[in-house]
Amino acid sequence: MADVAQWITAARPRTLPAAVAPVLAGSGAAAQVDAFVAGRALLALVVTVALQVGVNYANDYSDGVRGTDRDRVGPTRLVGAGLATPATVRNAALAAFGVAAVAGFELVVLSGAWWLLLVGAAALVAGWTYTGTAKPYGYLGLGEIFVFCFFGLVAVCGTTYVQAERVTAESVLAAVGVGALASAILVANNLRDLPTDDAAGKRTLAVRLGESRTRLLYVALHLVPMAMLIPLALREPWTLLGLVALPLQVRAVVAVLRGANGEALLPVLRDTALAELAWAAGVALALA
Repeated sequence: MADVAQWITAARPRTLPAAVAPVLAGSGAAAQVDAFVAGRALLALVVTVALQVGVNYANDYSDGVRGTDRDRVGPTRLVGAGLATPATVRNAALAAFGVAAVAGFELVVLSGAWWLLLVGAAALVAGWTYTGTAKPYGYLGLGEIFVFCFFGLVAVCGTTYVQAERVTAESVLAAVGVGALASAILVANNLRDLPTDDAAGKRTLAVRLGESRTRLLYVALHLVPMAMLIPLALREPWTLLGLVALPLQVRAVVAVLRGANGEALLPVLRDTALAELAWAAGVALALA
């Protein structure tokens, strides 16, 4: 059976910057209009982190029972490697989603915006159906779109809304930048898994586009947050602090353009996640 270290590895802690970054950016936008509320920001962080962990365990479970995780380069999969029973990993995913639901409900109560229950329910459904159900959207090449929407637009703007009770232009611009880099993480992940996913019939966007176009998509997604700094800087010049992410982005992009494959893409995943966190932190600090 899996030990604690293996459970932590299966939760994919290197993906957690994608959960922290939108809360930072959204809270910075709330602080800009003097509406930062630490307690609500913390609850939003619990929601995003729990959702991320839940998605990772759900992916482990669903891919494991389908048999698409037998040959992998990335982090150990509990079900695919036979380290935990499918039911145990499924329950871990549901527990993480439960934590996200409780924290999200508390945010709804505090903000009084009951319509956010629908948004939260949609996020939970999206988290499970990424690789769950008979026709998961992750196998249809739609994973990057959902990541952009839920870990970009919804997470950033939602974090701002539950504190400021409105969505600002800065929060939308920041959401686009954060969402693009969150999607880039998934693109790099699917580029690494392209050969095994193709063989297993997992039709991710990388499989559908092919290797060359996937690499170009990865580069394009890195350009989006830099482009967002232009309108952000016109409104608040200090948001150019987001350029602190540039060295990490350049290193990751160069590796991808030079044809990194397999294990050589693991540092790319790390740098992409850290670049998202750095970009969000720089923009958040400037707005705050």
